[in-house]
Amino acid sequence: MTETRKQLAKEKAKTIVAKMSPEEICFQLRYDSKAIERLGIPEYNYWNEALHGVARAGTATSFPQAIALAAAFDEQLMLRAADAISTEGRAKYNAAVKRGDRGIYKGLTFWSPNVNIFRDPRWGRGHETYGEDPYLTAKLGVAFVKGMQGEGDTLKTAACAKHYAVHSGPEHLRHEFNAVVSKKDLWETYLPAFEALVKDAEVEAVMGAYNAVYGEPACGSVFLLTEILRETWGFDGHVVSDCWAIADFHNNHKITASPRESAAKALKAGCDLNCGNTYLHLMGALQDGLIDEDELRAAAERVLTTRIRLGILGDEGSEYDDIPFDANASPQHRELADTAALESMVLLKNDGILPLDKSKLTKIAVIGPNADSRAPLKGNYYGTAPEYITVLEGIRRAVGEETRVHYAEGCHLYRAASEFLTERDNRLAEAISAAEDADLTILVLGLDETIEGEEGFDGADSDAYFDVGGNDFDQRAYFDADGTTQGGDKKDLRLPKSQRVLLETITAVGKPVILVLMAGSALDLRCADASCAAILDAWYPGGRGGLAVGKILFGDASPCGKLPITFYNKTEDLPDFSDYSMTNRTYRYFTGDTLYPFGYGLTYGNVSVESASRNGNTITASVRNIGNRAVKDVVQVYYKAHSEFAPANPVLVGFAKAEFPAGESKTISIELSPNAFTAVNDNGERIPAPSGTLYIGTGQPDKRTETLTGQKSIQLEAI
Repeated sequence: MTETRKQLAKEKAKTIVAKMSPEEICFQLRYDSKAIERLGIPEYNYWNEALHGVARAGTATSFPQAIALAAAFDEQLMLRAADAISTEGRAKYNAAVKRGDRGIYKGLTFWSPNVNIFRDPRWGRGHETYGEDPYLTAKLGVAFVKGMQGEGDTLKTAACAKHYAVHSGPEHLRHEFNAVVSKKDLWETYLPAFEALVKDAEVEAVMGAYNAVYGEPACGSVFLLTEILRETWGFDGHVVSDCWAIADFHNNHKITASPRESAAKALKAGCDLNCGNTYLHLMGALQDGLIDEDELRAAAERVLTTRIRLGILGDEGSEYDDIPFDANASPQHRELADTAALESMVLLKNDGILPLDKSKLTKIAVIGPNADSRAPLKGNYYGTAPEYITVLEGIRRAVGEETRVHYAEGCHLYRAASEFLTERDNRLAEAISAAEDADLTILVLGLDETIEGEEGFDGADSDAYFDVGGNDFDQRAYFDADGTTQGGDKKDLRLPKSQRVLLETITAVGKPVILVLMAGSALDLRCADASCAAILDAWYPGGRGGLAVGKILFGDASPCGKLPITFYNKTEDLPDFSDYSMTNRTYRYFTGDTLYPFGYGLTYGNVSVESASRNGNTITASVRNIGNRAVKDVVQVYYKAHSEFAPANPVLVGFAKAEFPAGESKTISIELSPNAFTAVNDNGERIPAPSGTLYIGTGQPDKRTETLTGQKSIQLEAI
């Protein structure tokens, strides 16, 4: 949308709001805004979700979870996925409005993406993010927003950058936690993605976080919402609170004494829209003199401007009004989601067993609690996929009728037994029999949103939700979950005990074992790395994700994903979860040994960078694939500035994904970040750091990556 059209939308909103009474304005500042019939304003619910597909509104294409999309390291793929999601959002909105359905999860204001930094692998919501790196998060977040908002005269949908700011657990403390971070960490790690979404993508909305920052709740922070967001970055969209976050001001943060004071503090700081009910007290705040009418009107003008820009307020309409119902969950979008699933999966280990040759296999055992479960396909914030293909089904499709497939659940996801009234490990004997009778085992382990997710139900923490006493049978056999989670966060990096027992038992059978991991975060896989022939990280791959697993395992496609997070060896290597300092966190600052580094991932080819040169902010690299099959791979550029303010390790400043033909060389260009040759000082100021070393390769320039890949990065000195 041109600046002229944006200005016209603002002027129209100003004219409409000028006709409203203060009470009418207050109702427009709630997520479930009321109709004003005399002004021709229909009711509208701002709350909608689209983390990796239109969520909570019925059938929609199910893309891989956000962390998986990040592992694809592909801006264009992200842009295409977001464009498909916004098309489906419009298709569903158009159909719903025709039938008078304007309820929750039916609007065009989508509260996505989540661009918080996944600083600690224990955080339950980390899989909603694009990983631990600010630059990668910014690049992919900008692509997602552009795909969602479109390039038309009106917004296709309105995206929202959340949760602003310094927010990444612990979940059970999020309503009261005060994040106190250095200025350097704030501006180097926690704010860059938000700044990029505001400046480069012109995101329409920003959602404030639950926690406080420097003592001020984020949704009522003058520092965050006024001084940085609007005055420094020039944000001109609307701000929405996280849900019921403003009530935390008086209930948990204890910085106000009443709902009226909380509502006033949020509004005056720049929070325009309330997800929750505290803005029911705005009229009382007005009567008490805590706010004035001009502040109310300014907030209403901003939220109504969004609806006007969407073409859903007034008579103008939009170029997206004719998107039909059957554009939702279309064959084209299904194909795109399948591609995204294939390109997101990361091959962590391969002793040469992959890809499998089905002509040489008579019997395969597929074992594990995630093998035939839909839950790990979904992630969280999901819709209803038009089709679900589990890993078991994907493998069956890949091998056909010629290969016998034994299936055994093996264990419950986290409980000690899979059935009520049974003894512990009641599925283990069946799993052993299946493994012994097969040529090899594909073991499908991991998590789902009941183990890592948002604050709420501790699906793997039994005692809080089940009565384990009072009967004469051993209920502990069914309910014991080994204290796996707390408030949605993982307590440590281990697989649940039931799965650790299964892994040790099946690998002890003596047949080759391939581990397929379905999870949204880093886990302690040292035991699996030592005992399994191959490990494929499939993440939460979307509705048809099992199809991609089958294709990769049996060589119909090559894995090409890269880790957007670091896999650490053990929990004890990490700082305290509630410590927001970046010291010894993420690949940029971690000084210990890792199991699988950020940026790492194998393919079925053998791609390496042979030479590289630099011209300004462009790297030109000659890349050769000496393998015997064409593969996609990601060439990455890291920079270590010769500055006292540089992070401890080289940081990602550019990447490019390309297909490399077998046995051939190819030249590719990589545009570096505009901030590549800078550093952030202790005052939070970004300063020039033009002297340093550039590293160009297919992973980080660290010793562990070199050991795992057998390759070293090309070095260029920057001056």
